[in-house]
Amino acid sequence: MNTRISQTASAAPDAAPADWLVCARCRALVYRKRFDRAHGVCPDCGAHARLSAARRLATLLDPGSARALSAAQTVHDPLLFADLEPYVDRLAAARAATGHEDAVRVAVGTVAGYPVVVAVMDFAFMGGSLGVAAGEAVAMAAEAALARHVPLILVTSSGGARMQEGALALMQMAKTAAAMAALDEAGLLTVTVIADPTYGGVAASFATLADVVVCEPGARMGFAGPRVIEQTIGQRLPEGFQSAEFLLRHGLVDGVRPRAELRQTLAVLLASAGGRAPGRAGRGGAVAELPRAGAGMVVRDPAELAVRPAAEVVVAARHVGRPTTRDHLAYWMDTFVELRGDRAGADCPAIVGGLGTVAGRAVLVLGHQKGHTTADLVRANFAMASPAGYRKVIRLARLAEKIGVPLVTLIDTPGAHPGIEAEQQGQAGAIADCLRVFSGLRVPVVAVVTGEGGSGGALALGVADRVLISANALYSVISPEGCAAILWKTRDESPAAARALGLDARSLLELGVVDGVVPEPAGGAQADPAGASLALRDAVLAELDQLAAVVPAERVAARRRRLRAFGLRGPVEAAADERFGDGNGDSNGDPNEEESA
Repeated sequence: MNTRISQTASAAPDAAPADWLVCARCRALVYRKRFDRAHGVCPDCGAHARLSAARRLATLLDPGSARALSAAQTVHDPLLFADLEPYVDRLAAARAATGHEDAVRVAVGTVAGYPVVVAVMDFAFMGGSLGVAAGEAVAMAAEAALARHVPLILVTSSGGARMQEGALALMQMAKTAAAMAALDEAGLLTVTVIADPTYGGVAASFATLADVVVCEPGARMGFAGPRVIEQTIGQRLPEGFQSAEFLLRHGLVDGVRPRAELRQTLAVLLASAGGRAPGRAGRGGAVAELPRAGAGMVVRDPAELAVRPAAEVVVAARHVGRPTTRDHLAYWMDTFVELRGDRAGADCPAIVGGLGTVAGRAVLVLGHQKGHTTADLVRANFAMASPAGYRKVIRLARLAEKIGVPLVTLIDTPGAHPGIEAEQQGQAGAIADCLRVFSGLRVPVVAVVTGEGGSGGALALGVADRVLISANALYSVISPEGCAAILWKTRDESPAAARALGLDARSLLELGVVDGVVPEPAGGAQADPAGASLALRDAVLAELDQLAAVVPAERVAARRRRLRAFGLRGPVEAAADERFGDGNGDSNGDPNEEESA
């Protein structure tokens, strides 16, 4: 029996393949054909071996769709560099071993029918280092995506900038960052797949500038490598430092996806970004007929709503059986990819967001997340978002704006987190930034108060073209308990405070704070979560249909007029004419002159 065993999962390309190999991490003996069918993933421990650029393209792109693109010629040895051997000899050896001109391969192709440009780094070529040729290939890939008006997918695996090319290698960081900025300005989706390892100049440029950053399990990413950090600061690093899972916990990446799931994840993102595939409707195209839940119209006349005891409303709004944001996502979404992290060091569990489709319609959903058990509530911090949560909101809202996808927010929180760390990290400023960003979004925005709408923590997600509220939800400047403690000097008067605050759906509709009330099933949303959620979905999609027909600039202007009108006795225009004149020279005074309130 002629059985050969390889001692590593990453044998040289020109070596005769052994029948068996040993996993580099768990040391298990793995049948090579099984290992290859799993695209280099150990069936025992799940370790993801490095792939060549060619294998990587084959795993991501539709069969037969890939067409290679060649970058412009670049200088090869600008410094005539030599260490233990001349740089030109190192280049020649890398080219002979890999069959590539340099560390990046670029191709156009399709993923699940959606056209893309893909740039893949190959660690086998001098550690995937970023030199002039590699930087030029990435920049060319971005330009190709721009010219074709298609998304760009990057797969990174690199030890950092190529030292042998000196400052010219350093400049590739700025070159590739500028190329990514051009895609931002054009509204084109960018996605990075982080493979192990991704360090230095690659991590500090194009790899982390993508709209969505997804890691393979166990992939490491950082600016400085562990050895450099330990030698510099003289401390031992924690277990798993800079791993994909570490990065996810610290809000630096959107998700960790096994290699077998990457292609499907990309397909969902591409569909959600308004791409078009053969036989599919894209952004602006026809959408699938939506089966309607049949539950109810949105109520827009307060007279159609019964007057209810405020204390009863408070109890109903806080019921733990009401559908959460994750529940609504499960009922609504055909496809969904959760996007996590604020990109600044944290991921707030009180805020859930991501891209997906509802009956073929692309949408980005953001919402507060509570829970149905004490453990769920604790895990989600009782839906009280931290500054990191609001920074995540802003990041994803800007993504919706960039790629032209409608935004839906689901509001259910007692308020923003009031802790010491939240204040130290700028809670007030984070909420204020949400209000500013949402006021100017050019995409349609629909907000729904699904349960408890508490104070500025709720309003941060509530600046929208249309604001709906579930029949048993509440929306208030402060909790009844907080109001009673401050004004009545005792929390025992919270029922009186609830009555005085006008926090119920009927009162809010009378005030014009909400545009409509979505009825709930008998017994409340907790009695029939599916029926309540589907009725809410129908109401949201109907609002989006109306808003889609409005020119973006007019949407923004109308949204700001709506905000400007709160509390006025008459139309905004009449108030402006009275104060500043009608624009025909009939001024009532100097608009810069101080006036009494």
